[in-house]
Amino acid sequence: MKPTSSPLPNYQPWQMTLYVMFAAQLLSIIGFSFSLPFLPFYIRELGVTEERLVPYWAGILAASASLVMVFFSPLWGWIADRYGRKPMVTRAMFGGAIITFAMGLVENIWQLLGLRMLSGALTGTISASIALVSTAVPRANLGFALGLMQVAVFLGMTLGPWIGGLLADSAGYRLTFKIGGGVLLAGGLLVLFGARERFCRPSETALRKSDRMVSLLQCSGFPAMLALFFFFNCSVHFVMPILPLFIETLCGPSRVDVASTTGMLLAVSGGASAVGAAGIGYLSDRIGHKRVLTASLVLATVCLVFHGLAQSITHLVWLRIFYGLAVGGILPTMNALVGELVPPESYGKAYGLVSSMICLGMAAGPYFGGIMASAWGYRWPFAAVGAIVALSLPILSRVPRPAGHTASS
Repeated sequence: MKPTSSPLPNYQPWQMTLYVMFAAQLLSIIGFSFSLPFLPFYIRELGVTEERLVPYWAGILAASASLVMVFFSPLWGWIADRYGRKPMVTRAMFGGAIITFAMGLVENIWQLLGLRMLSGALTGTISASIALVSTAVPRANLGFALGLMQVAVFLGMTLGPWIGGLLADSAGYRLTFKIGGGVLLAGGLLVLFGARERFCRPSETALRKSDRMVSLLQCSGFPAMLALFFFFNCSVHFVMPILPLFIETLCGPSRVDVASTTGMLLAVSGGASAVGAAGIGYLSDRIGHKRVLTASLVLATVCLVFHGLAQSITHLVWLRIFYGLAVGGILPTMNALVGELVPPESYGKAYGLVSSMICLGMAAGPYFGGIMASAWGYRWPFAAVGAIVALSLPILSRVPRPAGHTASS
């Protein structure tokens, strides 16, 4: 008599960790995006009534957290290489839960600014999660795994703004921060009790070698990837704080349900990115990460320029769909390229540096985008951001083809 097979799938330990991290990442992004996209509207409730100052303060608030994170990300990466990546994920999620909840209790813009800076010091869930998954997953499955993690990000960016916008229009912006903090808490608990990490502290010799920043920067193509992360994130966040205000102008004089409309448009692009990332991670493992990244950057550039020419919400919907598909191909392939360019014992430090460059771009972009929007209006920043993304293409040419992808692939 033949033994009957179990109806339950026989998952490997790394697969279980991957799926737990997928769910936790999804919850964390929902928690953050439940409220943060609506900061430009929340600013008005806190006493910033002069319309010219709203995009300026939106840029400052977005840049402040990212600027602080520039300095803390390498520190967290250094600790992760010595004590494990899982503690860094739980630190980021529990810290984000407390700070996000507290943002719903502030009385003025300065208190909000202080919490945003504290958020930059304690959070960073995406980079911490990527470092954990990169060490848990076999290299042959790295593109798929990071693509799946990016799907979680994009699904969170789909559900969070959509539900948060509906809630903000009906119950106010403060409640969105409090619920977002609760969702982040749930994500942290899932990692704490569900994720598994077989962490083996590297030898002191390996740690001393990985501590040498010069040796990491000598990895072929890694400095170019750092520059690529900076320019791409600078471009994305150049317009992010003013996008809700631009959407508000397209809603007409009544500006009814503007938070819901903003949430819907962000959900459209997030959903498109999730669709793109779901297949592109798998595809890039077979035809090459660099080819997929080049095509996606070109599409993103075109879409961003045309954002500034949109005359209606309908125009923006279509542009957000194609832009979302492009971003779905950019982020997973960039992370996968880093994972192939640096040695595993340096993943924590490498992704810490990546996070610093991401945060530097996220700090520079909103600050200068807010200034440009205050001076010239909401359309010109989109033209500027297209030029920034275009600068990424020559940088990408300096990244070598990773081993394992032949010319014929």
